[in-house]
Amino acid sequence: MSGSESPGAPQRRNWEIALAPLLHAPAEALWRRHCDTLNATLFSRWLPAGRCERLLKTDLFDEAMGDGLYPLLAARARSITGVDIAGSVLAAAHARHPALNIVEADVRALPFAANSFDVVVSNSTLDHFAERADIAVALRALERVLRPGGRLLLTLDNLANPAVAVRNALPFALLQRLRLVDYPIGATLGPRRLRRLLGEVGFAVVESTTLLHCPRAFAVARARRLQARATDEAHGRFLRGLARWERLSRWPTDVVTGHYLAFCARKP
Repeated sequence: MSGSESPGAPQRRNWEIALAPLLHAPAEALWRRHCDTLNATLFSRWLPAGRCERLLKTDLFDEAMGDGLYPLLAARARSITGVDIAGSVLAAAHARHPALNIVEADVRALPFAANSFDVVVSNSTLDHFAERADIAVALRALERVLRPGGRLLLTLDNLANPAVAVRNALPFALLQRLRLVDYPIGATLGPRRLRRLLGEVGFAVVESTTLLHCPRAFAVARARRLQARATDEAHGRFLRGLARWERLSRWPTDVVTGHYLAFCARKP
């Protein structure tokens, strides 16, 4: 690292390299539609009624790849600021959604004043750090910029899911070679530890659930094949089939089958 290089520069470069081939990958469009629908369905219920003034969205990869959560958030907030560590992701997200305020920043060191936002939406952002300690650092940063009474809507990989636990234990090079992951994965938590950590940081948990109950690796591979060859009608059948898997979120075993933990928390 050069003397003038910021501490986060190597990580920023790594993400730029990993994400560059994905940003304009049409093979991912069908899978992104499914993920966007799941997130939007849940967050539409958890967002405050009416329109809040200021909302912060962490990680703009979904918005760079497609609609992401932007249509929902634009209907529920007067001003939306999005942060990402990768400049290419910011540029792609802003090209798709010109009204989005973009800021290049590490979520662990947000360049905003305390109590700046009414809502923070952080979907699958905090599960990309090398160490679990970084999750706590990021949560404290989010708590700082959230106003008292504000809401945090959070998802991250569920370590209680055996598939996630095995994936996280395998070398990234092997996972990438098998096309099981396209970008670096990070440390994450199970539901009990995440709930406890949110309380330690200062949040009060309002509600929690799980998301993405289909067999992810098989579903992603199937989505890629259908995206390349199938008709819109076949795409619709596939998406409806994936949606039916979400019934497992109501079962007592949901923390084993859900790929993501989802928490709605409030800053007292």
